[in-house]
Amino acid sequence: MTRLILELGAGNDLYGEDYTKAACRAVQDALHHSSLTLFRTLNLAHGDMQVNVTIGVQRPERVDAAVVAAELPRGKAIVTVVHGGQNVTDPDSGSVSVIASAAVEACLDLDPNDWRLSPT
Repeated sequence: MTRLILELGAGNDLYGEDYTKAACRAVQDALHHSSLTLFRTLNLAHGDMQVNVTIGVQRPERVDAAVVAAELPRGKAIVTVVHGGQNVTDPDSGSVSVIASAAVEACLDLDPNDWRLSPT
């Protein structure tokens, strides 16, 4: 698979300590920075796209990867959750704000011999 696009995003859950919600918001943030016009322009099928998502949070075991994968409108999702992101504790209340980071990669199985640069 060849990575065509890499988008980054950040998301949070300020009050509920919900790591999945923060991860989903991070994916949505990344998606809102991206437009896959390449697929339409080159008449490529979105269904052929593999979407690799890496989520970074302080408590990876508390993220439901299937819920995060459902955030993706196209392609075949592979979600990996790793240690990262941040937890910010309010010293007065003790509540924890969860901050997640997301890297979303759109990949296609391409043969490099099918592509060439056109002269300018």
